Amino acid sequence: MTSTKDQVALQTKAAASGPAIASLLVHAEPAARATTRVHAAAVLARDLGARLIGLGAETFDPTPTVDPFFGYAAGEWVSLVQEQINADLKAAEAAFRRDAAGADVEWRSVQAFPARAMASVARAADLIVASPRSRLGPSLCADPAELVMHAGRPVLIVPEGGAAPKGRAVVVAWKDTREARRAVADAMPFLARAKDVIVAAVCDDDAIEEARFQAEDVAASLQRHGVAARAHVSTSAPEGVAQELAKIAGANGADLIACGAYGHNRVAEWAFGGVTDELIHRPPCCVLLSH
Repeated sequence: MTSTKDQVALQTKAAASGPAIASLLVHAEPAARATTRVHAAAVLARDLGARLIGLGAETFDPTPTVDPFFGYAAGEWVSLVQEQINADLKAAEAAFRRDAAGADVEWRSVQAFPARAMASVARAADLIVASPRSRLGPSLCADPAELVMHAGRPVLIVPEGGAAPKGRAVVVAWKDTREARRAVADAMPFLARAKDVIVAAVCDDDAIEEARFQAEDVAASLQRHGVAARAHVSTSAPEGVAQELAKIAGANGADLIACGAYGHNRVAEWAFGGVTDELIHRPPCCVLLSH
C-alpha cells in the first residue's frame, strides 16, 4: 500500500514533469501599445524556459477601381503604403527585441492581416499571448476573439497595463462542456506550478448540488496529476458570471483565470456569449482561453 508520504512524492513528481510550454507567440507592433503584451510574454517565456516568437504583421485594404487614371494614382499609393508597412515591421522588430530583452527570442514578419498571420504561425507555438481588442482595425492589430476561434492554440489575454501571471493561484472556470475540458488540459502547465487551484463553478440556485459534484470531480482528477486543486461553488445570474469569477480570483489572490471560450458563427463572424466576451475584452486579470 502506498503511504501518504509516497503519494505526496508522486504528486510532486507528476507536477514537476507535467506538460510544458516550450514556445510562445506574440504579435509585435511598432507603437508603445504592444509593450505591455511583449514584456509580459517575455517574462513568461523566461519563467517557463520557453522560446518567444515575435511576429510582425501588418497590411492594408486596397481599394479596387475601374478608372485607369485613378488606378495609376492608386498604384503609386499602394507602393508608398507598402514602403510604410516595411518600415513599420522593421520598427516592430526593434521594439520587440527591446521589450523582450533577456528571453530566448525569434523574429518573423509578413505583410498580412495580423490575426490570420498569427493563426498560421501558431503551428510553431504552444501558447499565444494577446491583448484585449484594440480600437485599431484588423489590418494593424490581431483581434483576440479571432485568435481564440481560429488559431487552435490557447490564448492568454493580458490586461492593459497588466503583467505576466505568476500563477501561484489559478481559477478554473468550470462548466460541463467540451470547451471547459479543453481549457483544463491547456492550462495544465500553469496548474501544475500553482500552489492553489480553485475549480470554480458558478450556477443558478437550483443547480448547486450538481455543480458541486462536477467541480469536486474535476478537482479530484487534477489532484491525481499532482495539482493542488479544490472546488468552489457559488451562484449568480448569467449576466454576472464574469464578475463572480473576478471576485473569486481577487479573494484568493489569483492572477490567472482559465476558461473555455464559447461562440458561434454568424455570417462568418464569431459572436460570443456574455462571459467569453467580457473576459476577452475586459479581463480582470490574465485570462487563458481555449476553444
